[in-house]
Order: sequence, then C-alpha cells, then structure tokens
Amino acid sequence: MATSVALWDDLLQGEELAHLELVPAREAQLAPLPEALHPRVREALAAQGVEALYAHQAEAWESAARGEHFVVTTGTASGKTLAFNLPVLDALAREPKQRALYLYPTKALAQDQLRALGSFRLPKLRAAIYDGDTAAERRWQVRKWANLILSNPDMLHVGVLPHHDRWGDVLSNLAYVIVDEAHVYRGVFGSHVANVLRRLRRLARIYGAEPQFLLASATIANPGELGSRLIGVETTVIGDDAAPRAERTVALWNPPLTDEELGLRASALGEASKLLADLVSRGLRTLCFSKSRRAAELVHRFTADRLGDDSRLSPYRAGYTPAQRREIERRLLEGDLLGVSATNALELGIDVGLLDCVISVGFPGTVASLRQQWGRAGRRGHGLAVLVASEDALDQYFMREPRALLGRRVEAAILDHENPRVLDGHVLAAAFEAPLDDRDREVLGDAALERAAALPELRRTKAGYVWAGRDYPAARVALRSTGPESFTVVDGSNGTVLGIVEQERAYSTVHEGAIYLHLGESYRVRELDLVARAAVVEPFSGDYYTQAKTETRTAIVEAVKAERRLGVELSFGSVVVTDQVVGYQKRSIQTQESLELVPLDLPQTEFETEAVWFLPEAWMLEGLEREPRLLGSLHAAEHSLIALLPLWAMCDRWDIGGLSTNLHFQTGRPTIFVYDGHSGGVGIAERGFEVFAGWAEDTAKLLRGCPCERGCPSCVQSPKCGNLNEPLDKAGALTLLGRMLGAA
Repeated sequence: MATSVALWDDLLQGEELAHLELVPAREAQLAPLPEALHPRVREALAAQGVEALYAHQAEAWESAARGEHFVVTTGTASGKTLAFNLPVLDALAREPKQRALYLYPTKALAQDQLRALGSFRLPKLRAAIYDGDTAAERRWQVRKWANLILSNPDMLHVGVLPHHDRWGDVLSNLAYVIVDEAHVYRGVFGSHVANVLRRLRRLARIYGAEPQFLLASATIANPGELGSRLIGVETTVIGDDAAPRAERTVALWNPPLTDEELGLRASALGEASKLLADLVSRGLRTLCFSKSRRAAELVHRFTADRLGDDSRLSPYRAGYTPAQRREIERRLLEGDLLGVSATNALELGIDVGLLDCVISVGFPGTVASLRQQWGRAGRRGHGLAVLVASEDALDQYFMREPRALLGRRVEAAILDHENPRVLDGHVLAAAFEAPLDDRDREVLGDAALERAAALPELRRTKAGYVWAGRDYPAARVALRSTGPESFTVVDGSNGTVLGIVEQERAYSTVHEGAIYLHLGESYRVRELDLVARAAVVEPFSGDYYTQAKTETRTAIVEAVKAERRLGVELSFGSVVVTDQVVGYQKRSIQTQESLELVPLDLPQTEFETEAVWFLPEAWMLEGLEREPRLLGSLHAAEHSLIALLPLWAMCDRWDIGGLSTNLHFQTGRPTIFVYDGHSGGVGIAERGFEVFAGWAEDTAKLLRGCPCERGCPSCVQSPKCGNLNEPLDKAGALTLLGRMLGAA
C-alpha cells in the first residue's frame, strides 16, 4: 500500500494544495443469499462469483418481500443495481407472465442495464428497451413479448400512458417499477416525473395491478422524502452502506492567483491536465471529470501535449456509440488506457472498472455529485480523489473551508409536483387517459382534483372529468419546463434542437447576440423569433461572454409563513416577478472587463413564483445607510446568498433569482428577496426558509474567507446579475450578515 501512496506523494505539494486528508478503508458487511431465492437466480449469481450479499442488499430483499416500496441510497459501486434486480429476477423466474418496468434518465444507462441483465443468462428473462430509438415494427413485439421493459420517463409520459389500451397486458401484470438514479428527478424535471409516476400508478390500478416501486439514488439528505414525493406513497429508506471501501487520499487543489486584486486564478483545465499527465506517466489509471465536452476535449489535448503521446489517453463523452464506449471501458479495464477525460454527464452508471485516481475539474454542483465521481477512485486499493477548483464562489469557499465540503451532509433533493404550472398538464393528460373522479384522489392527490374542476379543457360527465380536446394533452407538456410558453433553441448549422428555455428566462439567456451554453459548449444566438418561439444559434469560439442587463420588480402576493430568525423578519410565500431585458454587456473571459454594452428592445415578462425574503433591522444597517453603500451592501448579500443556496438545496444558481432594494414599495423598508427562477416554484425558496440560519452562516464564511478586498467572482460578483454587478459592497454585506448572526 505504501508504494501506491508514494506514486503520487511528491505531486501533492506546493501552494496549490489547499487541503489533504486520508479517508480510512471500510470492511464489507456481508449477509448470506436469501434462502427463498429461486434456484435459477442463485445459480446465475454463482456463475458471476456472487456468493453473499452486502447487508444493505439483503435488507432491500427483505423490504421487497414485505411488499414495501423502497429507496436504496448508498455510495458509488455499492451494488444498488443488484439490490433492486434481485426481487425482480426472482419474481420473473417464478412467474414469467409478470412484468417489470425499469426507468432511466438516459438512453445510454438503459443500454448498459440491458447488457448487465443479459449476463445473468436466465431462460425466462425477456428484457428489451422501449424508447424513442425503438423501431416502429419492433414496438408491438416488445409490448407482447418482453417481461422486463427498459425505458425513460419521457417515453412513459408521451409514448406509453396516452396509448395504454395497447399496453393492457403489461399494465395488468405490472409487478415492479424500478426508478434508478432517482436523485436526478429534482426541481422542474422531478416535479413532472412525480406526476408521470402517479399517472402510471393510477392506470395500473385501473388494470387491476398495484406495482411495487423500487428506487435507487446517490446519497442525498432526504431520500425518504424524495421517494414519497416521487411516487406518492411511503417509501422505506435503505441507507446503511455495507459495501467495502478502499483507503482514499483526498486533495483540494487551488490554481495559483494570477491577479490578487481582481481575484483571477490560473486555468483549472491547465492545472487538471498537469495532474493528469503526471499521474498517467506513473502508470496510474485516472479519470478526469469536466463540466463540458469542450473542457473534456481540452484537458485531453493539453495532457497529450504534455506527454507528447496520446496512445494511452482518451476522451469519453456523450455522443459516442455504445461500441465506442465499450471499447474505451475495455481498454481502461485491461490497463491499456490510463488517462480518460470525461464529462460530468457520464458520472451516472459509467462502467470503467478499477481506477486509481479521479480528478474533478470544478465543483460539479452538488456534494452528492462529487461523491459519485470520487467513489470511483481506489476500486482495487488505495485511491486518490482530487477537486481542482474553478474561480466560482462555491469552489473557492470549499478551498478555504474544506470541512464544509468533506464533513457536510449531502444536499436535499427538492421537487413540488403540485405546482399548478407543472400539475395542470398532467391533470389534462390523466383525464385523456381515463375519466377523473373522486376515487383518483388517493393516487393523484387532492390538488389534482381541485385543478380538474378549474380547467376549461375538461368536461364534467357522469363518469367524471373527461378531456374535451382533439389532440394528446401529454404532447404539450415538456418534462423539463414549468410551462407551455417556452422557446426552442435550434442549432442553425444543422437544425438540431439543443434545448428548451422557459419564456421567463428566454429574454435574458437567448436574446439576439447572447452567448448560450449547452452541455458546456458555446453558441451565439443569431436570431430570437418571438412569433415562432425559437432561438437560432450558431457555434461560437470567441473569447467573450454576455450578461443581460435587466430591470426587475418583485411584488409580494402572499406571505405563507413568517417568523423572526437571526433577528430579522423572515417570510416565505408567493411573489410576482416582472423583468425587462434592456440590453446586454459583452465581457472578456480573460480579464472580465466590459467590452461593449448593446441595447435591446424586448417585451416585459411577468411570472408568479415562490420566494424567501427578509427585512434587516435599522440597527443592522447602522453605518451603511447612505447610498450607494446601502444598496451595494444589500446587493452583495443577495448575490452571496444565491451563490451558497445550492449547498442546501440540490439546485444550480441559475435556478434561483433575487432582488435587493433599499425601499420596497410594499414593505416600506430595505428588503432582500431570493426566489425560484421557475414559474410557480419547485420548493427551492421554501428550503431556504427552513435552513435560513445555516445558509446565512455559510454565506458569511464565504465573504469572510475570500482574500479579495472589494469583491470578486469568487464571492459577491454573479455571472447572471441583471445590474451587471453594480453596485456591490462586500464589506457592508459582511457587516449586515455578521450582525444578523450575532442576533441569533
């Protein structure tokens, strides 16, 4: 073991090393294979060398045997897949007419699972994929023949549930529904998927079945709550990870400062490629995660340049064929390949065997995600896990406060399936699938029946509420957006649809001239067509980014909760946010300086959402009362609070908005708002209300620890500020937060 450590020991030195620690190994806790397991399944496991279970797998088996719905939430490579496969394989070996439905967030993961299921060689197991790529002539065969169908929530939503008459045999025999990578179903997407799963439960019940739901998730703070919110019934949590873990060295690596005054640092990609080249040259199998395809390709290129040879290096990203991915995995497994540069999107279910080291370039957005990546280091012995920081506020906070990262519980996954902007489309879809009546309350919830009574497209009949339109309502509902009023982003060079942007965010993110990021790639918006609701973009390789200048107003509709916390009046409730994008600024990526301010003439947008807001007391603002100091202090506090909220709720800072004002027209006092950036809200602001003290404390630590004098991208400057980061007073924000924390 000592030789393994010595291989990287001399690398982890110098001013860049912000923190180093050793995480001890952990022994496996084993349990015997269940006595009741079908002999054929037992033989299949023996053929794969499985002679015992981890204790959590045995616990999952017992939970399933009791007829419970469960969520298994253990670390990377802890055998979650076997935990849910075992009850299903056993059931199908006993009664092949039963059906199981497996749902994955990506097509590639379904392909991987199909291969894994095939390796069991069970004669009565008939597994097949049913997704958008399944040929039309094969679809009826899958419905008729397969007893284990692998799909995704999108296909279930538009391809299965509206056509349930074709799926009668599957639905009436549906015994199990598997929801893998459940932590992905959060925010807007999760809120939609929760409704899709309720519609599935309702139709299965109509066909006489009550399937068990078995969920698997990365470690999150609220697995039971997430499971129950996703499927609408109580779930048993299986969270004691009994899998073994090798000893691991953890290093936090901060690129050196290149400009102390502006807080600018050397490139994280350059530092990562330096580490990757050094580790590969020592014969260590290393996986480097980056946030985008472009970043992954650049790390690969820089590393090859350093080594003068790329024969033992490979990029690994979405878009590769399964055959290409298998080839990379095989070469890595056999030790022919040593350095792989991948995108964060591939942290899910990536099968790359035994690794020595993992490098994460930039904090991936959640502690859960980082642990998912790092969990691949040291599969066969002592491992090394490194986080190379970007200049982002959260990354720099962790470099100064390593315990905040390494000792912290993972975030909570938040969703709100009753948000009317999400719920309404599913109520229409459910009424299309079968008349809605009071018996559906138990599965769909009270809110769904209340909305049914209010929706003009539904007609009340003796049988219940029925769909009065001619089209498929499910086809109108995009699972990744809170409203039908969204814009499509199209690559003008080849006609590919890159994504969907909600109307309330479209004018600030895909206005003409905007630099739009998709999977980390840069595109310039050539045209925003307000009639066709489409943004036409083209690939962009310039050295500037854009920031919209926005005039925002927030009106309080209703305070649902109000309490005194940290000496301030803290409220949570609904607000209406009115935005008008009046221009955009081009800023240099290298120096951050402003290059040009371009005026825009765009319509005003208005959306209702949820917010948390507070009113600092007069004594907390003593010495800060004069302008521009007051507004700068409030504004800087708002920015830094937004930067830190993702630590408490599993969200991105782009999912959150904010407003600070020295005199709000309703409160009559200085007020700071932080709100959900999606219509109706999905629970992020409510989570902020619940954890306000911890959130504010983390924010004060962020400001206190940042070495800059007046504020920089690592503390109070925001890449999405509608006021172009003016005015900002870092010291004033810290004074305000310090006084609030002192009043606790």
